[in-house]
Amino acid sequence: MSGRHPTLGLVALLAFASLLAACGADADPAADQDAGAQLEIWVRKPPGSNTEKTTKELAATFTAKSGVPTHVTALFDDFETKLQQAAAQKQLPDVVINDTAQLGSLVKQGLVREVDRNTIAGHDKLTPASWDAAKGADGKFYGVPNSAQSFALFIRKDWRDKLGLAAPKTWAELDALAAAFTTKDPDGNGKADTYGYVVPGSTKRGYISWYFTSFLWAGGGDYFTEKDGKFTPAIASDKSVAAVEWFKAQFCAAKTVAPGAVTMETTQAHPVFETGKAGIYFTGPYNMARFDKNLGADKYEVVPAPPGPDGTSASLAEGENIYLMAGSKNQAGQEKFAEFAISVEGQTLGMAGDTDGNIVRLPVNSEVTLASVRKDTRWAVFDKVYKDVGRYTPTVPDWTPFRQASSDTINAIVADCGSDTKRELTELASTFQQELTKQDAAG
Repeated sequence: MSGRHPTLGLVALLAFASLLAACGADADPAADQDAGAQLEIWVRKPPGSNTEKTTKELAATFTAKSGVPTHVTALFDDFETKLQQAAAQKQLPDVVINDTAQLGSLVKQGLVREVDRNTIAGHDKLTPASWDAAKGADGKFYGVPNSAQSFALFIRKDWRDKLGLAAPKTWAELDALAAAFTTKDPDGNGKADTYGYVVPGSTKRGYISWYFTSFLWAGGGDYFTEKDGKFTPAIASDKSVAAVEWFKAQFCAAKTVAPGAVTMETTQAHPVFETGKAGIYFTGPYNMARFDKNLGADKYEVVPAPPGPDGTSASLAEGENIYLMAGSKNQAGQEKFAEFAISVEGQTLGMAGDTDGNIVRLPVNSEVTLASVRKDTRWAVFDKVYKDVGRYTPTVPDWTPFRQASSDTINAIVADCGSDTKRELTELASTFQQELTKQDAAG
């Protein structure tokens, strides 16, 4: 994972390989099972947050119903490194709730066990798209879907109204709005201290690639072309280059991106929007409650991102899976917890109404009606984007090295206005080809 020290990662991986051998990973797991053993549950949420509280409530309700004891640990920064360390110390949790994008890396390292989808009660109630996010490149399932999400534009409506501009319907209109926010003093303080775009452009955890993916696709570009499960790099295609050039122009020509973007993670980017330093932020629904509190719901709007130059609309689809970790002493308990989490009751608990405690953004259970749980109609924007134009990352065996490599390259391009975009992306395509060959996924 990005941000993980390579030496530490190698040591942890070797140590975990030893752990699996010590645990007899290839032996019959039923011989060492305890249906009453406590489930240690890790969730990638900030400690002390309302999302941690919701996870604990979900686990406590499950325990009350099943009798299976649980303990929840919320971790956020360097989550994957801490998971590696736990593996090296032979203290891997039983259940991890984390991003769908982590699936390939977890499978590659042998940290998760395969899930027989048909044995999970309620599996047929989940949307087919959500199950796709739990499927590895080999067609097997290595997690149980728990939450889905898409992305949309958060725009300072009060600024837009003051400047007399319409909501953007094209990329050109979006750029014009960003330029106006940068040059026309939308907050009226008489100072040139506002910008258009908020961009979490750090390379850590592949943030800038994660942010830019939707725009790459809407611009007609792509990471790969796929045929019969094999992949060929497309990141240096004319449309991919054009999309990156458009992105670079916001940094270098229009200068509409808030300063510091190339080192920002989301934790640094959120305050840029909510404190009025920039007025356009492409992000997820989980930020609405925070921005309502810190900025004011009346000051911004949530709208779908406009289509790209060719009329293509796209949004990265993401979510979180429940991963059943390898080596658990209570595999039956792992499955029972996943079954409860995806039930109507579990999903409703995880959605946490309209509060910022949600660990289920968009429900994956088709029997849960969004409007019956949440009264905030802005959630419907994300639901429609997800259903209409949501796309998950390519189903290569392990997406993580591709996301990190593309993040390093895109970050370098926008950070150096004299960079040769075509040459940099051609070199990235070569890196992709080597990694595809390494993963036995090259077309």
